[in-house]
Amino acid sequence: MKDYHIVYEDNHLLIVNKRAGILVQGDSTGDVTLTDVLKDYIKEKYQKPGAVFLHPVHRLDRPVSGLVIFARTSKALERMMEMFRKRDIQKTYWAVTRKKPYPEKGKLTHWLLKNEAKNTTTAYDYPEHKALKAELNYKILGKINLHYLVEVEPITGRPHQIRVQLASLNCPIRGDIKYGYDKPNVDASINLHARRLYFIHPIKKTPIICKASVPENPFWEEFLELDNDEFKMKNLDHLYE
Repeated sequence: MKDYHIVYEDNHLLIVNKRAGILVQGDSTGDVTLTDVLKDYIKEKYQKPGAVFLHPVHRLDRPVSGLVIFARTSKALERMMEMFRKRDIQKTYWAVTRKKPYPEKGKLTHWLLKNEAKNTTTAYDYPEHKALKAELNYKILGKINLHYLVEVEPITGRPHQIRVQLASLNCPIRGDIKYGYDKPNVDASINLHARRLYFIHPIKKTPIICKASVPENPFWEEFLELDNDEFKMKNLDHLYE
């Protein structure tokens, strides 16, 4: 699979569906990042001289696939980051687990503490010194071939939040050996996918809804029959896929 697929693009924003395995921003590995690749794309497409302004508004973990928003102007970046702070952006993820979450739908609240040295996060059921409150809603969409498809809507945006909070239910995400799954996926991905985004465009003030196709492999594609695309029932101008 190529590094990305463009889902939405205008003069202010670039939204892509990233493949699992590529970094959004640089880390100690020094590996090429999605930001680097997209800057090259913009530079070539628009024949821009000099440095290209492009900045991710949020991040996805390296083994996670799906939607990432990039700002193409400082104005768009500032407004989008403020929208994230105010929780004005609705994010929906798909996660695949072998164990069935119980209850089948609900809200999870934890306090998360990140260990930067080990790049792991610990979830506590109670307020802990320096730990940050994390909340999400989830529900089971269905079961296929011994695995459950869980739809997750994070309320907060903490490092490794969905991964560690589902693991706290004794339902680690398939392939996520860091948080308790028993074996890795062959391609080192985990079965967590940023499926949908809904927000009001920071400049145009129009509703934007984007949906990312699942990774192109037979395991993921089987779960498409469980998709409950409620957004198509809403009176939105565009659905970007």
